[in-house]
Amino acid sequence: MNSNVPTPCLDGLRVLVVDDEPDLRLGMERLISTLGATVTTASRGDEALHILEKEPVELVVSDIRMPGLSGEELLHEIKRRWPDVGMILVTGFGTIEQAVACMKAGAAHFITKPFDNHDFQRTVSLVGSRQLSRAIDSGRTIVAGPGPMRRLLDYLPRVAKTSLPVLIEGETGTGKELVAREVHRLGPHPERPFLAVNCAALPDTLLESELFGYRRGAFTGADRDRDGLFVQARGGTVFLDEIASMSLPFQARLLRVLQEKIVRPLGADADESVDFRLVAATNRDLTDLVSKGEFRDDLLFRLKVLEVKVPPLRERRDDIPALARHFMEKMGEECLPGGEAVPVLDASALDRLRRYSWPGNVRELENVILRGLVVAHDGRLRGDDLDLPDEDDVALDLDIPYERAKSNAVRRFQQRFVEDALRRARGNISQAARDCGMTRAALQRILQKLQIDRTTFES
Repeated sequence: MNSNVPTPCLDGLRVLVVDDEPDLRLGMERLISTLGATVTTASRGDEALHILEKEPVELVVSDIRMPGLSGEELLHEIKRRWPDVGMILVTGFGTIEQAVACMKAGAAHFITKPFDNHDFQRTVSLVGSRQLSRAIDSGRTIVAGPGPMRRLLDYLPRVAKTSLPVLIEGETGTGKELVAREVHRLGPHPERPFLAVNCAALPDTLLESELFGYRRGAFTGADRDRDGLFVQARGGTVFLDEIASMSLPFQARLLRVLQEKIVRPLGADADESVDFRLVAATNRDLTDLVSKGEFRDDLLFRLKVLEVKVPPLRERRDDIPALARHFMEKMGEECLPGGEAVPVLDASALDRLRRYSWPGNVRELENVILRGLVVAHDGRLRGDDLDLPDEDDVALDLDIPYERAKSNAVRRFQQRFVEDALRRARGNISQAARDCGMTRAALQRILQKLQIDRTTFES
């Protein structure tokens, strides 16, 4: 195996591979999968369009010459219907004129067969990273490698296809609004409004005017009619964050809206019909609040028809490297002096990020990366640049089952052991493998599994 093959970095990217040759299709699928992406395959262009109609995809890698719909025709159709989807075309019969024409039509890259596996992976990694960053920035996708977040994302399309209320539960900073936006995007009407309001930020009087709207003269300062969010949604989604903060009287009014699909704006004489999908979120245990008389049980029954639990960051540690790199790219453009390259994420920084317990979840990680970028020097973001409290070398996950906690501890030990060996060997895999008492191939598998980039140890 080529030691210079890029390490997996495309966690969360969804790729569609289209080729009528089974062996080549399988080969491309395997090469892309090793980069961390989720890969779906199709043998024909029309089959690819059918998949795109049903599943979210950020990047398509397609042969040009295929029976039926050609790769060029597929490119034009994808750019017409899904302009944000990136596309790489692969051909064994390409000409410069054809490549130029495809690039003008919107292709991100053009690869000729036979190709070098390393070059192919580099191209997919380059284009895929750009597509993934754009998708995350626009809220179209969520960073998720294998694990609890990936299982949640696999479940969301089934939740999204209905019009039933959805309750999203999770700790502060886990990304509940991102999940709500994903439910909306995957739903039947993604082109319609997604309207969000934080219930904890508004008293009942303001929350009422925000959600129900008002008529001119309803109160001092109401100099015109205004539709509330329930009316403005018009077939879209209304997202109520921190719904546990809503008062009991207001909960009763919300329940009536959900049951009867009508609202009466402040100052109005008649009800108005509404059409929206409700998604609510909370960081509190609503069942416990019901037992304390602080939340209506009938409203909870309405909300919990479909329930989504967002895992805390400490339960999805494998996503931390991809999240950290995304935040570095995103915020590096904003906070670094003009022209300064985004620092490399050093192995010591990754080690500290993985071992920390993250009580503030993804939001805290984003803030830590931002502070680290400001103080980083010599082109590297090191462990010492991170404003994190010192923790035990083996942090125990006491709030998860024993076997998973044990697995996490073993993984962290394995990572530190291998990284120390690479550091001593200055990134030389053969030397590090000898020092660890294992074969080079075995060490390569561990590096791939743990997403360790040996080049960060070179000096």
